[in-house]
Amino acid sequence: MAAQSKPRARDLGIPFDGTPGPLNAITDVHGVEVGYTTLISGSGKLKVGEGPVRTGVTAVLPRGKNVFGDPVFAAWYSLNGNGEMTGTTWVEESGFLEGPVMITNTHSVGVVRDAVIQYRVQHNNDAANSVWWGLPVVAETYDGYLNDINGFHVKAEHAFHAIDSAAGGPVQEGNVGGGTGMICNGFKGGTGTASRKLEAKDGGYTLGVLLQCNYGQQEQLRIAGVPVGRELPPGIPRTRDEGSIIVVVATDAPLLPHQLKRLARRVPLGLGRDGSYSGNGSGDIFIAFSTANPGAWDRKGVKSLSMLPNDEMDPLFLATVQCVEEAVINAMVAAETMTGINNHTVNAIPHQELQDVLRKYNRLLTAK
Repeated sequence: MAAQSKPRARDLGIPFDGTPGPLNAITDVHGVEVGYTTLISGSGKLKVGEGPVRTGVTAVLPRGKNVFGDPVFAAWYSLNGNGEMTGTTWVEESGFLEGPVMITNTHSVGVVRDAVIQYRVQHNNDAANSVWWGLPVVAETYDGYLNDINGFHVKAEHAFHAIDSAAGGPVQEGNVGGGTGMICNGFKGGTGTASRKLEAKDGGYTLGVLLQCNYGQQEQLRIAGVPVGRELPPGIPRTRDEGSIIVVVATDAPLLPHQLKRLARRVPLGLGRDGSYSGNGSGDIFIAFSTANPGAWDRKGVKSLSMLPNDEMDPLFLATVQCVEEAVINAMVAAETMTGINNHTVNAIPHQELQDVLRKYNRLLTAK
């Protein structure tokens, strides 16, 4: 994966609570890898099936290339269900995530889901453990304002490439992968990430998030506690909070599925800091997993597991809220102005004007 070269929220001097990991990304959680396929082509008038194309696929691999060999404990939560995340009934029932988390556009969920099964079959090298069935986790947000969403431009090979290209290290943000054509709080949205490193007294665990943001109204946008949306130049007008957001939470803390459900339920508190109220038209769906307890999924034998006491989860709850708050703003800061179908244009959030508003409220740190 190419190194992150675009500015991030902290580079602009935006203050956030908590201590990030070295990369301030979900890949600070050891073993987690992220890959993308970004599809951008064409311009001008919409011709369904031809373009313009502004879409893609994102892959989050909990244990890197051993993505199918050692499933992780997981749980999911739907704050508002006007969206899709496939495979979640089995995550709920089994307590495991048995593959990657894939994110794309609303009308490409099916092809990406099928592609993950195909990829698993093609890469299965264990004849004794044949792939009889699979229930991949694939989520979506809607990019039809900029993208020829009914042209079905996402193909199986694009899902394959997202998985094959996944890597650790810095994570690209903004107009990449499934986030390519997304809009957030009236400005260009997309993919964002952040992480937190807990203090040694709290276990020293790492927690990170990656999200695809496509939700919100500009007038509700808050950054660092400031109602910046009301003072910035107008973006795309939305009379409602609609469009959806998918959030993936990863941690190396030894949590069991019921505890990961508790983490996923804290995601909305981070979104609330940024001004979301989870409107009727917004699919706000979240999944959390833990890379601890390797081998727990093995089909035979009694398992000895480690589990963090519930009374020691508060630092992880706080880290989740802080990561989500920052990752949304990272996505918006990194995203660039994009023109798509029928010359629809969505502007990037203006960095200088944003800094000016934060400075007005004495909320701007010295930019890096």
